[in-house]
This record gives sequence, C-alpha cells and structure tokens, in this order.
Amino acid sequence: MSQSHGLVPANGAGPATRAGSAERDLLQSVVETARAIFGAAASSVLLHDRDADELVFQAVAGEGEEALVGSRFPAGRGLAGWVLVSGEPMVADDLKQQGMFARDVARSTGYVPDALMAAPLAHRDRVLGVLEVLDPVEQSRSSLSELDLLALFARQAAAALAVVTERREEETPTAVRTRSLELVTALRDVLLDGLPPQAPHGG
Repeated sequence: MSQSHGLVPANGAGPATRAGSAERDLLQSVVETARAIFGAAASSVLLHDRDADELVFQAVAGEGEEALVGSRFPAGRGLAGWVLVSGEPMVADDLKQQGMFARDVARSTGYVPDALMAAPLAHRDRVLGVLEVLDPVEQSRSSLSELDLLALFARQAAAALAVVTERREEETPTAVRTRSLELVTALRDVLLDGLPPQAPHGG
C-alpha cells in the first residue's frame, strides 16, 4: 500500500506530531467516554495535521488501541476526511454500501467495522479533527438524537482541547493536566445525566 494513499504506521510519526501529555489524557478520556456512551466496539480521535494535510490517530479506545495511536493517512480520504472537510456529523449503518468508506485503511488497522458514526471536533471557525465511534449499538445508528449527542460531545471536547492547548504555555504541566481531566469529567457528567441506559455491546 502506498503511504501517499493509505495508513502510515505509528512509528513513522515524529514526536512533534503527537499531542502533549495533558492533551493525550483529555483525548483518551474522550474516546473512552464516547465508546461507553454508545456501546461501541471502538472509538477514536483523529486530529488534523495541517502542515502535512493528514489525519493522525491521537487517541483510541477498544479495537486497535494498541497499534493505531500516531498512525496517519491523507486528510481527504474516507468518511473521516469527509467529516473534516464538510464540518458535518454523519452516520453510516452499513459500510458495505458506503462508497466513501476507506476500506483499505480500515484493513490496515486490523479492524473493519460494519457501522460508523463520526462528528467534527469543531472550535470557533476551525475543525481540529474528527471523533469516530465504530460499531455502536443498533439504536445509536438509526437515531438522529444520538448523532446530535455525538456532535455535541465532539464540540465540547474540541472546546476543552483548545482550552488545554492554549493554557499549556501559561501554566505548569500539573495544572494543565488537572484542568484537562476536570473538563472531560464535566463533559461526561453532562452527557450521562441526560442519557438513558444503553445495552452493552455484544462480544
């Protein structure tokens, strides 16, 4: 597979392209919370590296979490690329019928989902990346309210990420880390307060 069209392994990504420690903690909490909320097999955050115009896996929970962080692929590819460019959330409940799905990229991760939900990590006038949920429970795939919930969570997560990133230069690492965890805890509590119980994901 050509690296110009497919996934570049994590060991091909330099340290400068990876998020700092506080950002990693925040984003890992985001994907773990998203996976739990939607009963999904996996969840991931991909941030846009504007210099290279690539999407980079910065946090993964569930399938692929051991190998994917730091991997990257061209920003214009696949459903994540569409969400990044359009700035709109989307759901695909049958990826076999979805022509935009980058199946070769999915195969290279070792996990090919049947369904996917994705929302932009949008803050102010910029899309920072994409939050994906892979193989969510059935009711999440067909419900517009669930997609709205994912989009809301992604917007709030992007705002929290922006706050943590901006304060990194002003505060000590411990203060930034504490602030990031406070933000994601607040996000989780807001979402879970109004969420009906979900059935656990099969398997």
